[in-house]
Amino acid sequence: MSNPLKPTKKNQLHMNTHWTKKLAVALMATASFFITTTASEAKLKVETTIGMVADLVKQVGGDRIEVSQLMGPGVDPHLYKPTSQDAARLAKADVIFYSGLMLEGRMGDLFSRLARRGVSAYPVTETVDKKKLLEPAEFEGHYDPHLWFDVELWAMTVPAIVNGLCESDPAGKKTYEANGELLTKKLTELHSWCQKKAAELPKSSRILVTSHDAYNYFGRAYGFKVIGLQGVSTVSEAALSDMSSLVDFIKKQEVKAIFVETSVNPEAIKRVSSDAKVKIGGELFSDAMGKKGEMHGGFDTGTYDGMVRHNLTIIVNALK
Repeated sequence: MSNPLKPTKKNQLHMNTHWTKKLAVALMATASFFITTTASEAKLKVETTIGMVADLVKQVGGDRIEVSQLMGPGVDPHLYKPTSQDAARLAKADVIFYSGLMLEGRMGDLFSRLARRGVSAYPVTETVDKKKLLEPAEFEGHYDPHLWFDVELWAMTVPAIVNGLCESDPAGKKTYEANGELLTKKLTELHSWCQKKAAELPKSSRILVTSHDAYNYFGRAYGFKVIGLQGVSTVSEAALSDMSSLVDFIKKQEVKAIFVETSVNPEAIKRVSSDAKVKIGGELFSDAMGKKGEMHGGFDTGTYDGMVRHNLTIIVNALK
């Protein structure tokens, strides 16, 4: 009599086949998991220069990219000199985005060298209509690069970012295009907010005096007369005659407040404040954003949206 508990050769073969199939399925699932995980971790490595560019690139790229920026809070891009470590870091990127219009000084030469080595570098301002750009006399025939102070104008850089990411990662095209459309909508809403906020001030009170002449686009977009102690670039220091002229202007126009900037030495504007007997209305973010997550007046100045809202709120409140 056969033992019912003892498997027959036929049953044993069936059991072996059954467990072999289960093991194969398990191995396939495990392999699929590792392939998927590896693919998701292989994000596009993107390098940027200033925070205003990095913020837009992050919003367009979403989870498909990993973004780093060279110039952090308080760094003046006009004076920035890339190190050999910076060059090595940029060389490892899949793609680079920078502002352009000579904001980053001589870094354009570095980007050209990297392009010859196969690292694509895109100036985000290349898609902006040149007819909308300003050419201040003191900038010696070059365009004013501070486009981000006019939100509507800065939104025109989004297509350059979308195109650059699509060329570098064709598989993510739909994602980048969808995110680009969403970002453009957000920037349109931000521009409308800026217009309404500026309108809280009568036109006669819209006089903005700052450390350097970075707010020309801001003035044109939101109806402010802008006076900078220094020119568009911060390479040279303000002359005593310029300081004296500015003091006279402030007194004559009865300006209620003037402003310092986070990325520019404040000593000259503080001296003007003292000589003109006018208060410092606050600290503005001009060529650099704040630290990510650092709140100022309820706004995260480590984001482009937060920086813009903070600046305009400070200006309006101080000049009321």
